[in-house]
Amino acid sequence: MANTGLLPFVRGVDFTCNDFSDDKFPDAIRYMTGLQWLRLDKTNLCDIPEELGKLMKLENLSLKKNNLEKLFGELTELKCLRSLNVRHNKVKTSGIPAELFHLEELTTLDLSHNRLKEVPEGLEKAKSLLVLNLSHNRIETIPPTLFVQLTDLLFLDLSHNLLETLPPQTRRLANLQTLILNDNPLGVFQLRQLPSLQSLETLHMRNTQRTLANLPTSLETLSNLSDVDLSKNALTKIPDALYTLLSLKRLNLSDNEISELSAAMDTWQKLESLNLSRNNLTSLPASLCKLQNLRRLHVDDNKLDFEGIPSGIGKLGALEVFSAANNLLEMIPEGLCRCGALKKLNLSCNKLITLPDAVHLLSDLESLQLHGNPDLVMPPKPVERPRGAGLQYYNIDFSLQAQLQLAGAASAESTTTSSVKSDPIARKLRLRRGRPEPEQKDSALILRGMQEQANTQHGDNVLDQRHSELKPKRWDESLEKPPLDYSEFFDEDTGQTPGLQVWEIENFIPAPVDEVAHGKFFEGDCYIVLKTAVEEQGQLSWDIHFWIGSKATLDKGACAAMHAVNLRNLLGAKRTRRHEQGDESPEFMALFPTPPVYIQGSHTPSGFFTVDDPHYVTRLYRVHGAGNSIHLEPVAVRAASLDPRYVFVLDTGLIIYLWYGKKAKNTLKSKARLFAEKINKEERKNKAELIAEPPGKEPKSFWQILGHEEDVPFVPEEHVGEWSSRAVRLYRVELGMGYLELPQPGPAPLSRGALATRNVYILDAHLDVFVWFGKKSSRLVRAAAVKLAQELFNMVTRPPHALVTRLQEGTETQVFKTYFLGWDEIIAVDFTRTAESVARTGVDLASWAKQQETKADLSALFTPRQPAMTASEAKTLADEWNEDLEAMEAFVLEGRHFVRLPENELGVFYSCDCYVFLCRYVLCPDAEEESEGSNVDHETEDDGESATWVVYFWQGRRAPNMGWLTFTFGLERKFKQLCKRLEVVRTHQQQESLKFLSHFHRQFVLRDGKRNLKPEGRLPVELFELRSNGSALCTRLVQVKAEASQLNSAFCYILNVPLEGNGETSSAIVYAWIGSKSDPDSARLIEQMAEDKFNNPWVSLQVLTEGSEPDNFFWVALGGRKPYDTDADYLNYTRLFRCSNEKGYFTVSEKCTDFCQDDLADDDIMILDNGEQVFLWLGAKCSEVEIKLAYKSAQVYIQHMKTVQPDRPRKLFLTLKDKESRRFTKCFHGWGDHKRPPE
Repeated sequence: MANTGLLPFVRGVDFTCNDFSDDKFPDAIRYMTGLQWLRLDKTNLCDIPEELGKLMKLENLSLKKNNLEKLFGELTELKCLRSLNVRHNKVKTSGIPAELFHLEELTTLDLSHNRLKEVPEGLEKAKSLLVLNLSHNRIETIPPTLFVQLTDLLFLDLSHNLLETLPPQTRRLANLQTLILNDNPLGVFQLRQLPSLQSLETLHMRNTQRTLANLPTSLETLSNLSDVDLSKNALTKIPDALYTLLSLKRLNLSDNEISELSAAMDTWQKLESLNLSRNNLTSLPASLCKLQNLRRLHVDDNKLDFEGIPSGIGKLGALEVFSAANNLLEMIPEGLCRCGALKKLNLSCNKLITLPDAVHLLSDLESLQLHGNPDLVMPPKPVERPRGAGLQYYNIDFSLQAQLQLAGAASAESTTTSSVKSDPIARKLRLRRGRPEPEQKDSALILRGMQEQANTQHGDNVLDQRHSELKPKRWDESLEKPPLDYSEFFDEDTGQTPGLQVWEIENFIPAPVDEVAHGKFFEGDCYIVLKTAVEEQGQLSWDIHFWIGSKATLDKGACAAMHAVNLRNLLGAKRTRRHEQGDESPEFMALFPTPPVYIQGSHTPSGFFTVDDPHYVTRLYRVHGAGNSIHLEPVAVRAASLDPRYVFVLDTGLIIYLWYGKKAKNTLKSKARLFAEKINKEERKNKAELIAEPPGKEPKSFWQILGHEEDVPFVPEEHVGEWSSRAVRLYRVELGMGYLELPQPGPAPLSRGALATRNVYILDAHLDVFVWFGKKSSRLVRAAAVKLAQELFNMVTRPPHALVTRLQEGTETQVFKTYFLGWDEIIAVDFTRTAESVARTGVDLASWAKQQETKADLSALFTPRQPAMTASEAKTLADEWNEDLEAMEAFVLEGRHFVRLPENELGVFYSCDCYVFLCRYVLCPDAEEESEGSNVDHETEDDGESATWVVYFWQGRRAPNMGWLTFTFGLERKFKQLCKRLEVVRTHQQQESLKFLSHFHRQFVLRDGKRNLKPEGRLPVELFELRSNGSALCTRLVQVKAEASQLNSAFCYILNVPLEGNGETSSAIVYAWIGSKSDPDSARLIEQMAEDKFNNPWVSLQVLTEGSEPDNFFWVALGGRKPYDTDADYLNYTRLFRCSNEKGYFTVSEKCTDFCQDDLADDDIMILDNGEQVFLWLGAKCSEVEIKLAYKSAQVYIQHMKTVQPDRPRKLFLTLKDKESRRFTKCFHGWGDHKRPPE
């Protein structure tokens, strides 16, 4: 075998579970001269390999679970040996050389589980020993000289031997911390030496014939003793000496004859575990309840009844395990159920009749064992909240209690609505100018401090607030920051320590560059360089550069720039700097101690797919069952490898053959088929052809590949012996300063989580060897792993068809994945299985379903309706906004140009037109700002720097978007040239802001049609409805369909009835109709609007109250009398919710009270509540998922409203677009035909 030169740098190897029997020990180990630790556990060794004699630097050697009978050989030459572990072998006393104990560095010796009959000769010479384990042997005596020399011992295990006594010299072990003497016939040993061991922390004397007579009367000197095991002895009570151990944490007195306990046990205030099982106890003392640190209490197999357990046991707040099986309990104290930390409760094999109801309230309880209680009747469980409809509704819990809890409210109870509160936003706007006086400032600070203190004291009661007190979320609170996760590209410690870090772009991903390669750049690659420094204030600062090679591909350059920005976002750095080869800045050159070196070529591959002809190695696999999955064993590619009891997979690259033996199991056939299909999909990009023919009908090419050219059909024979799965070995390659190590991360079975993206691993599968490269692994570790894999491959004799395969993270082969539990397992599909049959296999479907719960936000359904703004607040806001408004100029689109709007038309809008309003706002500076700016040049103030220009673009609901384009490319540019600070606000019909509406002083008229467009023939009758939605600021006079059914006694209307003519001089009658239930303010306003907007010399204006209408013109114009609504109480309850999945999860949000018809989105579902009915409105483009979830949300809302407003029960109705009923449309001001998208 050719030496790669890498073995001398290997510092440690774990060869556990290799087969080195029959002189198979690898000769290459002799070249590992730098080896410091070596594990040869479970390697079937019978003798010490002579190759170990070359490892002169070896410090730790483990030879556990082998077949060694003697230790003669090369061990005595290992002068640096510190630790030797040969437990679980067949070593005899005569097989241990005395020279072994002359090793001056030997500190740990484990000879347990062997065949020693006496202490090895010369052991007393090992004066440096700290740890000595001679347990599980046949030693009868300890020589007195042993403890005379080994005075530095810290750990001594002599358990499971034949010792009858210990030498008096045991008292010399003043440093001993752990003494284990279990299972020895120490009946005559009086433990007189024990008080001298003042450093002792652990004492185990299980099954050592202890009685009250052969125990010391006091152990006060053992102040450090915390772990005592006196189980399986003949103690009739707890020895008095134990009560003097104030540091005791663990005490095991099981399997004795103890019948009573002393009240003095409350001295063990540090006790955490107490085991009194299998004794004769009839009761536990009340002093037990004072052990506040007790976590585990075992009293199994005693004679305890209900009276025997103290009622104050609930005081054990730290108790996690209580086991009282096989007693006489008919009931347990309710106090036991008050142990809130209880995780395991074992009451099996008692005489239980029932349990306290509080047992269901143990939220942390993981295990409750009650078998062996035939008369037990469990108390009824508390009523659980009903779950949602499971997977049918995407596993979202739509129960009212659950959704209220998620929304931050208490459980649903019968509540009354709280008093209406004033709008805090309006109050802030109203008071935004005036600054508080100094006294007001002080009082505000005091109130704020009191509020914070109250919030701190009552923080735990936040969840107990009534759901009527929930405040609706502001629009910006519902926005979520996009989830940016850079962990796939950069480590957590990136940029946290001063220094230089470099990455190279490899397959679109930044890969770290080792420090020795910093400053060396390949011309075909791109790099990211991070310089981390510490500023004077102690804060970190970062300089990020990315370097583009002159011959780098496009994908590398783009990814270098992109990931440099990602790194900037991750660290919060200021900027990134770009450098190209040959054009680097001096700052970049200064990052490296020497000038950068350019290397021709490229070190990393391009991320783009390259067109080449891949090379496939023909391989034959024998398929074995391995639980729910399968195992593929590589065999020689020849016909003789076939066996009729198995399924074989012949992989030639673009053709995959499946050969089914006549005696093969059907499950193996289906799993092998699925496995081959997965190879084709994942590795061959569906370019491979699968051929599966029954035996005897194989294609000729199949036999040619297997080397069978004869005309006589090949008859396979049964030749494969009993197969058993062998554990594979996974090595982690670790690289340090001048050394390599190969530890094994963990025991079998392996899982996908064992592979960390920062590391490189070598998987030895007995035949094949795989090298797995993590995405974030370094270049040097990869290079070392490739050579080490070849060394491991050659160390063991393998058949010719064995291979070494290199794998990159994310491109693993299916064969490699089979060695890891649960990684893309191939399970044959069985459509006959039910959930019940799957559950019987042990699968926890409930926990799986809980993990699959989908995120949903229904909190808007439980927030109270936004209260209406009072008239005084609306007036205050309007006065403030209009006071700030210095000037407003109006324009309207005529043709392709905007012209000034006549002053008499201000406030009149047509649904087919577009309007522009240029507003100039001047904010009065505050007093402090004026004093601070007193030194500023007055010319600056005269220039109007404090003025703000706002352009409102208003678009009617039937106006085309051409108006917006005309404004954007024309008028807006002119405005920006004239105005220094210009803000553009685009608004649509009936979606105007409160500030914009306030400028029209409630004189806001919306008409159908287009301005200055005269209809042919007679002018139509026009009916206008006046309505305010949630605020006096939202007052509009909107044209509606001219029918009597549109009237409502709670509103006021204007009816325009044209008489003659077809121009501005045409005569008409204008009626101002005042409903009998309308408020006086609306009546006054309708008369004023009729006078200002409709009256002229050719118009006859009449004010009518409901019931005084003339028949000849009024009712005739409306098409005759028809029934109409006489109240509008629904306006006090109307709410509109939007259901959508646009955030990536299902969410419900509420529209403001000033909603309109255009708020009904085609691709969403709306929920409308009018106080009596709840409508589910389906948009034309909504998905089936949204329909299901919105339906359940509406049901939850109805349940919630039953508790909030029990006197107003609601019913659920479904409505479709263009199919809305009058009960639905009356909630919208100015309902008409739906807006049609432009063709």
